[in-house]
Amino acid sequence: MRIELTPRARRITNESTTTSRITRVPLLFSYGTLQNAEVQLSTFGRRLDGQADELVGFEQSSLKIEDPEFVATSGQSHHAIVKCNGRSDSRVRGMVFDVSDAELASADRYEPAGYARIATTLASGKQAWVYADARFVQARVTPSTPPR
Repeated sequence: MRIELTPRARRITNESTTTSRITRVPLLFSYGTLQNAEVQLSTFGRRLDGQADELVGFEQSSLKIEDPEFVATSGQSHHAIVKCNGRSDSRVRGMVFDVSDAELASADRYEPAGYARIATTLASGKQAWVYADARFVQARVTPSTPPR
């Protein structure tokens, strides 16, 4: 079996049967602390490579974090958060990262209460996961459901 990594997919080839399948690599958009190298190292065990992109139809605000352990680790009691407003002229700048399924699960564990992971389309046209204000998320996406 041979595994080839490309920027957006993993191609797994079974050399004994000449069959292959392509698995999508999840994309994660960050507008906040997941862009921080120290957070990436502690959450994913590595620094992530990413590209600048924008979240369209969202606005950024601040959320007071109630989890004292998270506040102690981050050093901040208020963190950036986004909510959808549906306006095409409203954009939030950030970075989009290729992550593995295991790293996406690590990001789920990292994010404190108040954030919900949702699928969205970025300004680049890429589909990615983003953590948004759970109070304004109409239908939560389960962590095992990839964006299409």
